[in-house]
Amino acid sequence: MLGCVIHGAGDLRVQELPEPGPGPGQALVAVRYGGVCGSDLHYWRHGGVGDFRLREPMLLGHEVVGTVVSYGPAVTGPAPGTAVAVHPATPCGRCPECGDGRANVCRDTRYLGSAARFPHVQGGFAGRVAVPAGQVRPLPEGLGLRRAALAEPLAVALHAVRRAGDVSGRHVLVTGAGPIGCLVVAAAKAAGAARVTVTDLLPEALGYAAVAGADTLVRAGDPDDAGWPGEADVAVEASGVAAGLDTCLRLVRRGGAVVQLGMLPPGNSPFAQNLVVSREIDLRGAFRFDTEFDEALELLAARREFEGLISAVVPVRAAETAFALAADRSRSCKVLLDFESGAR
Repeated sequence: MLGCVIHGAGDLRVQELPEPGPGPGQALVAVRYGGVCGSDLHYWRHGGVGDFRLREPMLLGHEVVGTVVSYGPAVTGPAPGTAVAVHPATPCGRCPECGDGRANVCRDTRYLGSAARFPHVQGGFAGRVAVPAGQVRPLPEGLGLRRAALAEPLAVALHAVRRAGDVSGRHVLVTGAGPIGCLVVAAAKAAGAARVTVTDLLPEALGYAAVAGADTLVRAGDPDDAGWPGEADVAVEASGVAAGLDTCLRLVRRGGAVVQLGMLPPGNSPFAQNLVVSREIDLRGAFRFDTEFDEALELLAARREFEGLISAVVPVRAAETAFALAADRSRSCKVLLDFESGAR
């Protein structure tokens, strides 16, 4: 089978890999689609994401969907041939965070395609992957594999909105209209936000935010844009740059909440901390997700407009082309790798 292995910054290889067999407690999944995530791009461009650095070759990918092939000994689950999405996290279930119901920040979790631990956790960008059986989720009725590939990033967005608190009837500001930012728009609207304003430097990215349901689009580099809000009730920083966080802190109302979702560059990042104090702004982090994965699948099944955020589907043999396209936000939103078309 073919797999996408990152060996270092700029060194992505589509390699022939041995097909795995399911071990005890595992399901074997034939992968159909894999979404190229911002973290995959960081590993490709920079050899790491945030403080997580590559120390060995790693199979990328954590946004994967496909069909069940078989199970290991004494394991049951959706019948072979069932279309499924793969929840990429395996929390330890023993640490204080897991005990508090916050498995997304488990201190000993395993996450597909992550260099957060060593040896790294190999990812799902391969023709077949063996994963814990409890991580496969049958797709709800009416949801096909292509749209289901958005489940993981949508779960991230749902968790970020949940971290913001009750957004029903409120004005939400989102900085950054990449795939995650656009899905935050959709998640906020689904949670009852009355108005969502999105900022980005690129008009093409803002176009995708409109598809996701944004009410107001603002060019981030234009201080005279009439769409700038006087203030917002809640702000979600989804760009991963310090300037985005600064915008959120300056435009959220006194006593409002700012959720930092984008992963800022490693090291120290300056921010307007005096505003956090003088305006009593709640600054909260949002990392991955837990049960929101199942909510994401239900939301994707209910709303076909998510299909408009998938800008390209590229055969796995052209993975580097797919990564270059995904990195160019003037030409793409969410790019999927197709592991069936041209996979062998």
